[in-house]
Amino acid sequence: MKQKLLGIGLVLALLSVAFAQTEVVWWDFLSGGDGVRMKALIDEFNATHDDIQINATTLEWGVPFYTKVQTSAAVGEQPDVMTYHMSRYPLGIEQGVLRPISDDELAAAGISKDDYQPGLVEAATIDGQLYGIPFDVHSIILYYNKEILSEVGLLSEDGLPLGIDGADNFSASLQQIADAGYLPLSFGNSNEAGNVFRIFYSLLNQQAGAPPLVADGMVNASDEAKTALRTMQDWIENGYARENVDYPSSVALFTSGETAFTINGVWEVPTMIDLEASGELFDWGAVAFPVLFDQPATWVDAHTFAIPASTSNPISDEKVAAVLEVIAWMNENSISWAEAGHIPAYSPVTASVEYQELEPNATYVSLAEHSVFESRSTSTGVASPLYDAVSNFLEPALSGQISAEEAVDLFAEDLQSQMR
Repeated sequence: MKQKLLGIGLVLALLSVAFAQTEVVWWDFLSGGDGVRMKALIDEFNATHDDIQINATTLEWGVPFYTKVQTSAAVGEQPDVMTYHMSRYPLGIEQGVLRPISDDELAAAGISKDDYQPGLVEAATIDGQLYGIPFDVHSIILYYNKEILSEVGLLSEDGLPLGIDGADNFSASLQQIADAGYLPLSFGNSNEAGNVFRIFYSLLNQQAGAPPLVADGMVNASDEAKTALRTMQDWIENGYARENVDYPSSVALFTSGETAFTINGVWEVPTMIDLEASGELFDWGAVAFPVLFDQPATWVDAHTFAIPASTSNPISDEKVAAVLEVIAWMNENSISWAEAGHIPAYSPVTASVEYQELEPNATYVSLAEHSVFESRSTSTGVASPLYDAVSNFLEPALSGQISAEEAVDLFAEDLQSQMR
């Protein structure tokens, strides 16, 4: 009897080992269409894996998320993996909340740096150490109403907008739309520091010879920066766009059919797709942000996967291996993430026939070749002092309170005071 019980115990112990699961604690900041698609990916991973299960929590985007990460890591209660904006890396490294990932760890997980879009791994590497694995590239794009453009003669036979390259051409096209009785353009410019900065930064970097906005700890109030802001200011002063438009209103102006164009992030693609599928939207399209000056350049950021660092409760080697398996699977299956408008970082996905046939993504995928990340600084990036300075000085210029020249000078002075 005793031997039988021992045998049963041994079987149970072996079964316990065989069915042991590693729990990966996951934090993200994804909501809306992003959140829906990420939850579907997590559910699919859990359904197809017995050895690893993701325990996911979604926290509030921006300052609340990054503050929570910092405090949790300090007390050893951090997640095993998290989503993290690449623009935030310099500050995250300074705060000590990002754990480097070694080449040996990547190799053990079968992850090759060569499988990622050019420049992304380099952007995730600081002082020779890789601090995260890219998941996507996301940027601003130009959405357009094909019906309005067709009516005013600004739609090509291929269904693409005409007259959008070059500042003068773009202004002439906006005037042509206005003459037809439509509001040409909408973009968030009130309580919307993110969108204001993304457009401003793109226009700044399209000017050949423009100095970096931030370099070597110095903020440059360059002539090119003033030209970029003045261009945006002109859109409003000429009646091509309305002032004091917040984010939801900028989307609503376009989806209601009132404007011909809107400038927004790729993350609004699901909004357009869902409205079109329900019969609530006109024939629409999206292209890369137009080149108004000397060279293609578009602000970009990237969602990445990162491992939090903690001195009080460091992650184990076994858990790192499980996390990297999760990350590898997410990237290999990121075609569904592309449906949220993002450009996957994993090159085999963007090279696939399935992705090449995905619209409008395939139309604007080229923007990844001309992407411009924010200047590497502890005072720039998501939820950084940069965006406070945009709200305090660049936004008021767009509502006519101060000149573009004064706004850029004050913006640079304020941001400089917060550099460290």
